[in-house]
Amino acid sequence: MDLQLKDKVIIVTGGAKGIGEAIVRTCGAEGAIPVIVDRDAEAGKRVQTELQNAGATCGLITVDLSIPESCQQSVEKAEEKFGHIDALVNNAGRNDKVGLEDGSPADYVASLHRNLVHYYSMAHYSLPHLKRSRGAIINIASKTAVTGQGGTSGYASAKGGVMALTREWAAELLPYGIRVNTVIPAEVMTPLYRDWLDTFPNPQEKLKTILSKIPLENRMTTVEEIAAMTVFLLSARSSHTTGQHLFVDGGYVHLDRALT
Repeated sequence: MDLQLKDKVIIVTGGAKGIGEAIVRTCGAEGAIPVIVDRDAEAGKRVQTELQNAGATCGLITVDLSIPESCQQSVEKAEEKFGHIDALVNNAGRNDKVGLEDGSPADYVASLHRNLVHYYSMAHYSLPHLKRSRGAIINIASKTAVTGQGGTSGYASAKGGVMALTREWAAELLPYGIRVNTVIPAEVMTPLYRDWLDTFPNPQEKLKTILSKIPLENRMTTVEEIAAMTVFLLSARSSHTTGQHLFVDGGYVHLDRALT
């Protein structure tokens, strides 16, 4: 299936590693021009170089997205280099474990800046360009917003905010033909997820327990599966889909636990 993404400029925040990296690589494979926006210059350069060596075009902007001015600069640099912006993937963030009991109000606000505020800032500064291209926005959320997890008030509420913003923006941007959707992962093996597993005395035993609760094939969702859904939603093949929350999780969130 031709996703009709050739030469489309797609900004991907947190595009240097994990889910973001997979989205960048999938965009490149479809002939799009992904622009990595990430604070990890070394990882971003590695991905950019590998894509360029494979014949793709890929941009790289190294910034700290927790600073609103950096979001504006990222959008301006992408537009200046490539001349247009066709889509935005808001993905950057991390489960920083800012809880109600162990955190503080200041920690909570900082978590919102790491995981939510830059979603708004990137969309705000991208909007004039997306209006011209009748583009699309994909927000990456997390199952924690739906299920809760415990000990992660900042991240969970940020991801809940992401889901709410998806519906709000989908409604607000209807007149411009801009589609907005959320992709919601659950258990995906990323570098950050591996770091979390390693905090347990027996990481392999913990992983085995998690896998046993994933209904479809008792396995983790791959970053490539998250990327495939994301890039499809960015494409013209998904031209009448907006305001949706798409769970790519092997049935983890919604299927009856009796199945596992």
